[in-house]
Amino acid sequence: MFWQKCFRSRKIFLLKINLQVTKMNQKESLISLKVAVLTVSDTRTEADDKSGKILVDNLTTTGHLLAEKTIVPDNIYQIRAVVSRWVADESVQVILSTGGTGVTGRDGTPEAIKPLLDKEIEGFGEIFRMISYQEIKTSTIQSRCLAGVANGTYIFCLPGSSGACQTGWSIIKEQLDSRNRPCNLAQLIPRLTES
Repeated sequence: MFWQKCFRSRKIFLLKINLQVTKMNQKESLISLKVAVLTVSDTRTEADDKSGKILVDNLTTTGHLLAEKTIVPDNIYQIRAVVSRWVADESVQVILSTGGTGVTGRDGTPEAIKPLLDKEIEGFGEIFRMISYQEIKTSTIQSRCLAGVANGTYIFCLPGSSGACQTGWSIIKEQLDSRNRPCNLAQLIPRLTES
């Protein structure tokens, strides 16, 4: 009970801080990033890909540009091939994938992506599960979502449900906003390939 009270007051405090940050940085212009979206599914088509559509709608509404969107089956090598192509394309700055992060035999997105990463962003999965816990309780342990950097490209792997994509985007959007303070991932893009 005490933890819940503390968490609630902290949440209110964080909301107040976010409102102040937004006001402070409204004068700056958003730097639009080129984002590719990958849906990993054996059953989805363009007509019924709700999660992919949510990501595309959110990123374009926010002011970013869609580089490409595609759907591939739950196959590690097909996932890796598409993501590798996008990582090699210098114009693609961010990759968002949805699906294949669960624990079934067909869920292989993390196994497909991890070998490509130069650096993993561990905090993304941690904060995703923390926020998801508020929505879906302990079911969040089934999510193996992850994020990282490969060849100067940010990669975020989200679960396949539309709710998880909304939750994931709520975390990602602030870090892809060049106006977000005290820091954001967008401002680091020019430095990602430094040696």
